[in-house]
Amino acid sequence: MWDRLAASDPGLLRLTAGLRTVTAIALTLAVLAALRVPVPQLVAGSMAAMVATFAIREKQRGPQAVTLALGLPVALASVTLGTLLSRQVVAGDLFFITLIFCAVYGRRFGDRGTALGLIGFQVYFLSLFVGATTSTLLPLYGVLCVAFGCSAAARFVLLPQTPAGTLDRLRRAFRARLAQLIATQAELLDAGPDEAEKLLEDLRTGTARLHETALMIQGRLEDGTSDPAVARLLQRRIADAEIAAERLGLLLLTARSAQRTDTLTLHLPGATLPSGGELPVRDDASAALHRDLQALRLLMLRPAGEASGTALAQVRNRLLGYREEENLPATSPAVQDVFRGLGEAARASLGLRVALDGPQDESDDTPATARSREELDAEDTAIEISEENEPEKPEPTGLQRPTTRAALQVAAGSSLAMAGGELLSSQRWYWAVLTCWIVFINTASTGEILVKGYRRLLGTVLGVVAGIGLAALVGHHTWTAFALVLLFIFAMFYTAPLSYTLMSFFVTAMLGLLYTLLNTYNMSVLVLRIEETALGAACGVVAAAVVLPIRTDRRTNDLLVAVLDRLAEVTRGAVDQLSGGAGGDLVEEARALDQALADLRAATQPLTHPITPLRTRRNTARYVVALLETCAYHGRSLAATAELLPTHPAIAADPRLRGACGRIVHNIETIAAHVTDPRSTARIRTGSSIASMLEPGTPRTPRYGRVTDRVLRHLQRLDEAVSGLARPLGVAGGPAQPGS
Repeated sequence: MWDRLAASDPGLLRLTAGLRTVTAIALTLAVLAALRVPVPQLVAGSMAAMVATFAIREKQRGPQAVTLALGLPVALASVTLGTLLSRQVVAGDLFFITLIFCAVYGRRFGDRGTALGLIGFQVYFLSLFVGATTSTLLPLYGVLCVAFGCSAAARFVLLPQTPAGTLDRLRRAFRARLAQLIATQAELLDAGPDEAEKLLEDLRTGTARLHETALMIQGRLEDGTSDPAVARLLQRRIADAEIAAERLGLLLLTARSAQRTDTLTLHLPGATLPSGGELPVRDDASAALHRDLQALRLLMLRPAGEASGTALAQVRNRLLGYREEENLPATSPAVQDVFRGLGEAARASLGLRVALDGPQDESDDTPATARSREELDAEDTAIEISEENEPEKPEPTGLQRPTTRAALQVAAGSSLAMAGGELLSSQRWYWAVLTCWIVFINTASTGEILVKGYRRLLGTVLGVVAGIGLAALVGHHTWTAFALVLLFIFAMFYTAPLSYTLMSFFVTAMLGLLYTLLNTYNMSVLVLRIEETALGAACGVVAAAVVLPIRTDRRTNDLLVAVLDRLAEVTRGAVDQLSGGAGGDLVEEARALDQALADLRAATQPLTHPITPLRTRRNTARYVVALLETCAYHGRSLAATAELLPTHPAIAADPRLRGACGRIVHNIETIAAHVTDPRSTARIRTGSSIASMLEPGTPRTPRYGRVTDRVLRHLQRLDEAVSGLARPLGVAGGPAQPGS
């Protein structure tokens, strides 16, 4: 069960966020209840504690403490101005718009600027929500101090979270998700035609979730480790394990098919699995394969302290033995490839275990295992920390700066929402402003804002329905209502990264309970909540479309060019090193490619959303992203193979690979140029396959005697995927030039 929890919530980040916020609120309510403050101040304290907890985003404890300390005077100033200006309609509205602009503009100063802006805005909103007056201002100061103090106690004493601890939990999540992926692969062995398509979808999901966890670890390495060499080692071993697991899945799919499975099958939703292959077949080889997949799952999942002993050492030795040709079972070539993949995955497991758990007992090592250890030790010794920093790109200035643009858009949208909201209700107009503010958070294009506004409205409608029933059940049972509020707040934070609609549902249901506590609940208030939410979302969309707009296609094109540039860098760097040249930090470049692709995937969500009426465009966007994920897999694999070159005793450079790479890089750059400027006349190069370009005069060599065999396969697939990108993006092709 712990492994399942670790896999469902990597790093326990959602669980920690929910528990920490609920703990801070519960502590605040306990202290304020002991002081016998009235219910409105209990509500204000719970809201302030929630804001003070979730606004802090820094990873290190020191910066968190500084931001929290600075947040208290910001909150005191905000509640003061909110109270004093609440009766001054014009001055209050103008200040609120100015505050919104400054809060959003503050994001340019990093996590601290974002947190202080969020605290300022939310506490001003709090003063309007509880109807603060000058007579209640001094008690509110005390409530805010208690809330911030309880938030600090929850963060630093009761539920402390360190970067090293978070990284450790993320590594456990990576192991758990890796084990789940291998379990799905094992199920493929026995799956019939009816079950295979469902398992293929599970395989896609498991592969994507494993990749997501690897990226999360990448983002925490710098803060979670004290030694750059340790961080680099973990980065490499995580990448090796991810690549080995994905490759093993492709080999299993190929063994089930009459032909080699295209990598695109693992990334394109709805892609079908070719039939007519070797599996499922009930024979000794398939039984051994099933047994060894389960053994690999155990080796990947368990840390050294939980997976020691002679039996597991023998299992590890057997799996590593498949790296030697003479240990492969007598079966078809496709199934033998799966056993080879098992051997490579076992090597990745050994490297992961050494990197995560330290030195291992070597007394039961076979010669094959000893050779794998020697390879890993040589790679670890050869790790170099690059001190070269990429030249910083000039930051946009003026209205081109994203924070400035967003601040102007939110200010314009909030002005519209304020005017329209006051027409709906002179007392609760701020709900429209709050919605307009929220739909701009973590969005960068008009399409993203439209989708987020739709999700918030849907969640609000469902939450209102739930709030009606809860208000009738709870009535005026104050502490029962507060208990439900805590439950909904936990659910809100736990579900926020998964579903914005669910989060909005829990927020609205919670607000219904708070209105009940404030004795302001009735049906018209909840209906007004829906109306103000719809108005705020509409104002946000209008502002995003009119004020310095960034269209979804423009943003996706910019991110697509960034992905293609990263892909060209990884491919060029990896092939240069595989050809005998000097390589750079290839693993780091591969992860930069993965991050750029993750940004593009998020930006295309408005295009791929189920409600979009543009079905053809949705299918094209999915296809392009799936092709890019295929390219990224082959780029990662090339980078990982190139990283082995300086130390691996059985790999030699092949100078001819550099010529084979030229066409791929040219085509990537041509597509990027066409996306940047559709009037570009550059054409991609076509011609004979890369494998056939290198085949003449190449003698048959042992599988691990040269890099050519596997590298050619990755280059061939990368070439095909890049050529496939040209078609949906409208790039014309032409004949290959001599020597390309």
